[in-house]
Amino acid sequence: MRRLLAGLTAGTFLLATAACGSSDGSGTSGKAVSSGGITTVKLGLIPIVDVAPVYLGQKKGIYEKHGLKLAISTAQGGAAIVPGVVSGQFQFGFSNVTSLMIAQSNNVPVQAVANGIASTGVRGKDFNGLMVKKGSAIKSPKDLEGKKVAINTLKNINESAVRESVRKAGGDPDKVKLVELAFDQMPAALDKGQIDAACVVEPVTATIRSQGGVEIASPLVDVGPDVTVGMYFASQQYTQQNPEVVKKFQEATAESLAYADAHPDEARAIVTTYTKIPAAVLEQVTLPKWPAEANRASIEALSKLGEEDGFFKTKPDLDKLLP
Repeated sequence: MRRLLAGLTAGTFLLATAACGSSDGSGTSGKAVSSGGITTVKLGLIPIVDVAPVYLGQKKGIYEKHGLKLAISTAQGGAAIVPGVVSGQFQFGFSNVTSLMIAQSNNVPVQAVANGIASTGVRGKDFNGLMVKKGSAIKSPKDLEGKKVAINTLKNINESAVRESVRKAGGDPDKVKLVELAFDQMPAALDKGQIDAACVVEPVTATIRSQGGVEIASPLVDVGPDVTVGMYFASQQYTQQNPEVVKKFQEATAESLAYADAHPDEARAIVTTYTKIPAAVLEQVTLPKWPAEANRASIEALSKLGEEDGFFKTKPDLDKLLP
């Protein structure tokens, strides 16, 4: 993602150049291809820790058991995935929930179909953190007034979270200077004093800790307990025309999420097969939670924050967006 949540990151998240698709014949028609009782569907992902359950589920034969084969294509940011899904380049994709709500508010016909990732809900032990360099005089989010804080994407989920951390600490989020910076550039910028704080996700969180950095807040935890951060989605047209395929994807993904949540060592190991994260760094990474069901209350909280901060043209309709 650009990591989360660009995806974060999912993680990640709304979106830039078109990702390359697989040549399995689904093309732009939006139709999956069936052969020998197995339906091949194209899935657009960001190569980040968040989507480990899908790769693990594929390896363990969970998707095949449910009659599906995943043709995975990757994008470095979430921006390619939403239009790719809507155009039929992919049948399914992954994005953070704020990006999906923004898309819906712009009349982009997206439909969340399966849960993706969630915050751990534990302050100081989440995959997302608001961090300052070693020796910084900044001790609280309130101290960020007048300071420069890096987030991966403006007007998205991490901005909502940082602003909420500042509010809860008694500060004025409008006085914080938010700047957009790729996650992987944040450790160096923080070390050089180009920014005063950074809202990061794993593995950048672990990288900054290894440099002596200090976490002053867990922004997603400030949004609420066990926040649903990212989800898998399809176009409204595809869900209406292919309900059985969508059901298979939902069931297989829920099973894969539960398996990854119960087998963290296997989840860590699979990450090394589709990312360049060194195994030594991955050992220090705090994994997100992978619950099979989305936390509706947390998505409502993110929707309310997005409304307050002017992210949406119209109020998101969660009854239509969520499964």
